[in-house]
Formats: sequence, C-alpha cells, structure tokens
Amino acid sequence: MPSDTPTGLLAISPTRSTNTPEWFTARSTAAWTEFQSLPLPGVKDENWRYSNAKNIELADHSPAAEPSAANIQAALAATEGLKERSARFVFVNDVLVESQTDTLPAGVVCVNFAEALKTHGDVLKQHFMQREMTLGSAKFAALHLAHVRAGSVIIVPKGIAIEKPIEIFHWVVGDHAAIFPHTLVVTGDNAEVSVVDHYRSLDGEGGLSIAVADLVGGTGSRITYAACQELADDAQALHLSSIVAGRDASIKSFQVQLGASFSRSESVSDLIGTGARSDMLSVSLPIGEQVIDQRTLQNHKAPHATSDLLYKNALYGKSRSIFSGLITVDKEAHFTDAYQTCRNLLNSDEAEATSLPGLEINADQVKCSHGATSGPISDEELFYLKARGISDSESRKLIIEGFLAGVLERFGNSEVLDTLVARIDEKLERAV
Repeated sequence: MPSDTPTGLLAISPTRSTNTPEWFTARSTAAWTEFQSLPLPGVKDENWRYSNAKNIELADHSPAAEPSAANIQAALAATEGLKERSARFVFVNDVLVESQTDTLPAGVVCVNFAEALKTHGDVLKQHFMQREMTLGSAKFAALHLAHVRAGSVIIVPKGIAIEKPIEIFHWVVGDHAAIFPHTLVVTGDNAEVSVVDHYRSLDGEGGLSIAVADLVGGTGSRITYAACQELADDAQALHLSSIVAGRDASIKSFQVQLGASFSRSESVSDLIGTGARSDMLSVSLPIGEQVIDQRTLQNHKAPHATSDLLYKNALYGKSRSIFSGLITVDKEAHFTDAYQTCRNLLNSDEAEATSLPGLEINADQVKCSHGATSGPISDEELFYLKARGISDSESRKLIIEGFLAGVLERFGNSEVLDTLVARIDEKLERAV
C-alpha cells in the first residue's frame, strides 16, 4: 500500500441508519466532505502556535467498535460519580448502556443524542454546532459532525430549576478506538441546570475522544457545566465548547484535564445579551511528557456583559502547557467587564509553560485586563512546611492544592466539586 494512502479516520467514511433524519444525514455528509477538503493545521497556523495538530493521530484511530457484554459490565462497575444526581447517562464506545432520568422535573427533556434526532430535531437544527470553529480545529469539528452518534441533549423549559446535577459518563475501550461525544444544553428563561461530563478509558490502551459541548443560556438562566477528562496516559483528547449567553444569563464552565498524552480544549464564549455573564475555569495537572493545549475566546457582543477566565496548570516532569486566550469587545459592547488570567506552577526544571493572553477592544467605557504568570514552587513555602516535619512530596501536594483552590472555590457547586476534587487528589498522588 502506498505510504500516502489514507488510513484510519482519514479513510473511514461514516454511515447513517435509515432512521436518521434527512437534514442531519445531509449535514453529516457535508461535514465529511469538508473534513476531507480541509488541511491538517500546520506549524505556521497561528491557532496552533507552540503546539502540533499531528499529536492527534487520525490515521492510527478508527471509530470505536460496539462494546462487548464484558465491556459494558466493567464500565458500569467502574462508574462512580455523584451520590446525588437528577439524571445519569453512561456510554461505552458511543453506545448508551445506562439511562436514569426518572427523577427529573416534569417538562425537562433529557435524552440521548439518537433519540433527540427523532423527537427534538427542531432544537438541534437551531443550536447543534451552529458556531463557526475559529480557534483552529475546524477540521476536527467536521470529523466530529460526520461521525457523532452519541451524547446527551438537555432542554430545560422556562422557569424550571433542576436542583441536582445531570451526570454523563463516556467510556472508551479498545486499542486506538475513537469516540465522538456531544452534549447540548439549552435553557429557557430563568431556568437552571448543572451538567457534568466525564471522559474515561476502560483499559490502559490509547484511544481518542473528539468531544463537543454546546451550551445555550436563555434570558436570566443559569448553566453550570464541567468536563473532566481522564483518558489513559497514551490517549488523545480534543474538547470543543461553545457558550452562548443571552440577556442576564449566567454560564459557568469548568475544564478539568487530568489524562491523555495530548489534550486540547477550545472554549468560545459569546455574550450576546445585555447583562450576560460567562465564567471560564480550568485546572490541569500534566505529568511525565503530557501536553495540555488550551485556546479560549471571550467574545463580547452586547453592553454591560461580564466574562471572567481563570486557568491554572500545575506541571510535572517534562510536561508542557500552552494557553492562548483572546478577549474581543464589539463596537456596541460598551461597559464590558472582562478578565483573563492564566497561572502556571512548575514542579520541575524541565516542565514548560507558554501563555499568550490578548485583548481586542473596539468600544469605549470598558474594563478589560489579562495576565499570565509561570514559576516554580517557592523555596520558602517548601522550607516552612518541611521544617514542621512534613515530607517534601506531601509539602508539594499541599502547596499545589492551595494553588488550585482559587479555581475550585470559583466553581462553587459542592455537589460536583467533591467528586472533581477527589479525582484531582488521585492524580496528585501519582504526580508527587
């Protein structure tokens, strides 16, 4: 076979069942054509500066196979999350294996993606992947759209507040298996919901997750969303999130990056309504030679809106982090209040952090600022703790926990936070 013959995901054309709506089949087919026509981002692509799209090994991966009965049983046994929740979905290799939605308030729609195509096509037509991918991963977004068949669609009607979170698990199993999870959350006026996505490997073999989340907040609504990525150490992960905040809406998104040899997140927040607010938070703990690539856009389109980004990375070994963020303020978006902060804590001489914050302001009477810092753990802090009989590794762990605390406190959702903190602590035990 010639070396330039496409293999893996580059060559496997997606198929759709006869039950798939025609409009979605047409979009999927068009996305596959777009994927094939778009080049892989190169080293000169500004959106991939200091990174490398070739880290996402498309030629080596294929769509995940149907899970075996043993796979399903193992995944369900390993699925431990929130003690109290309003609903839960568990997917294995993009196949729904568990669904618990019976305690949701009347009128709330919480269904898997395949069911939503049949019953809520109008909502998907309006909100599913409607934003242009501007941060560098248009090719991967097209691949997602071409292959997507699993995920969750959550629609919360006007005035309904869901007290307990909705939790979703996406498991991948099999060597070089690829999954394409999707989460769509749409809230009506003054509605409220919390959603947690988990991405995990069932075995230690490399896999690939190309996930997309669309969060659409109606007037006065509140969405809290967390994505926790814990794939195997030799896996790759790509998470693209699109946030649309209407008038007086508040959307808080939290990225937790704990696994994968290479992970990239792209988060775009569009504040389209007066008084809208977006909080963009992230914690990552790369170890060994892991690479964390983070790209963000806070896009102010309406006046009197607020966005606040806080990303913190604690790096070990020869790991690397790249952060590139931009705040844009449109001409009519007066009285914008926007912040962007990236902090990096280096726990070895070989760890490397690159931060590229930016501002693009086209309106008057705005308050915008950005900042980035990188540095090692303070010798004075280590001495203070070690002088009190605390070991070096435990001292470092305590300092890192304190470093990350600011982000965790900002997230604030105690139902979800306890679970995420436990996962972070597990990674810290490995790191130190």
